[in-house]
Amino acid sequence: MSTLLNTAVEADRELLPAVVSAVHAAGAHLHERFVPRTELDSLDAVVAAIQAADAESLRSLREPLLAARPGAGWIDDEQSAGDLPTGEWWVADAVEGNINYIHGMADWGVTATLVRDNQPVLTAVHLPLLNETFTAVLGGGAFRNGVAMRASAKTNLDAALVGTGQAKPGEDRNTFRRIGESVAAMLDAALVTKVSVPSTLQLIQVAAGRSDVFWQYSDVRSGLVAGALLVGEAGGIVTDIHGAPWQLSSQDFLAAAPGVHAAAQRVLATLR
Repeated sequence: MSTLLNTAVEADRELLPAVVSAVHAAGAHLHERFVPRTELDSLDAVVAAIQAADAESLRSLREPLLAARPGAGWIDDEQSAGDLPTGEWWVADAVEGNINYIHGMADWGVTATLVRDNQPVLTAVHLPLLNETFTAVLGGGAFRNGVAMRASAKTNLDAALVGTGQAKPGEDRNTFRRIGESVAAMLDAALVTKVSVPSTLQLIQVAAGRSDVFWQYSDVRSGLVAGALLVGEAGGIVTDIHGAPWQLSSQDFLAAAPGVHAAAQRVLATLR
């Protein structure tokens, strides 16, 4: 590792505690108002509840992150995609898995990722109900509650746990078609196929070696940057569906344990 890279890693490691503190504070606030049931009765009620939860979390998340990295930008649209302008940007999801949160389910968390010149360089993902925090710094490894993580050692796709899901409500019809065809293909090729949201909560399982493959046909940035960094730093492989290195401008996404990535890519690349 070069001296310059060493210096960057150390600087980002010094920033990490402030980021962890911010996602913990936002997660604690959400936990206090979490109700393990739902009385929502319409789409309007669902949308209002999602917006309210986001607003509550952002009160604890946005200002500490901006203060920790003066000059970094902030992405307000959690469903935006593609490359960012040069420089540093916070890509955060105040309630990753908000649809689960407002329906009283456990699969939700808070994420914050620093993207520098379109490269995720630091991330923290906090799951309040499970008391788990996943962190990574580019070039510095990936960790769960401070313990180093490694992607799984699986080498056969027929023994793999794999997953995909929607990136957002109202995907276009072609995306829905591709999701359906890919699920059918993986049901035949892998051991167990999971379809769920949000993306980040599947990706942290790939990084932790608990799951083996995740793919997605949408490029919603906030659901991928944290997991991409975590999986890569845990020794996994992160590409697009056709095997090219994944970038923020990529139209699709594949992250997998190294021993099954090529097999998963072959299954998915045959679909059009």
